[in-house]
Amino acid sequence: MRALLQRVTRAAVRVDGTEIAAIDGGLLVLLGVGHGDDDATADALARRICELRMFEDEDGRTNRSLLDVGGACLLVSQFTLYADTGRGRRPGFTHAAPPDTARALWLRVADGIRGQGIDVGLGQFGAEMAVALVNDGPFTIWLDTADR
Repeated sequence: MRALLQRVTRAAVRVDGTEIAAIDGGLLVLLGVGHGDDDATADALARRICELRMFEDEDGRTNRSLLDVGGACLLVSQFTLYADTGRGRRPGFTHAAPPDTARALWLRVADGIRGQGIDVGLGQFGAEMAVALVNDGPFTIWLDTADR
């Protein structure tokens, strides 16, 4: 799985002009699922998202996690994180998991984050979405479970 975590003061998702989810303070997570990802991968990533120290403490150091600050998570499925740009000018997406697998694992990550007491907003799987955010910092982290 690949996840782009952005610390935000606000983030929202719109589909067909209607806001379907929004958070005030926390993490916007764009999530891509690849071939070979499974339930264990999803569970581990959910824990990592909640425990990664991306928020400042009273001394201005990034010593606090999403759990520590009581923030929320807006989780948006984004298969384009698996874009292959190695040939030509048009990206290929053959490394992304099939939609049924990707949707199930995206929802499993959401459930894993919720299971740790974090409020989770969701984008709409497979939809054209408008994602708006106010990046806090900016502070953005790239996670790829293949790197572990």
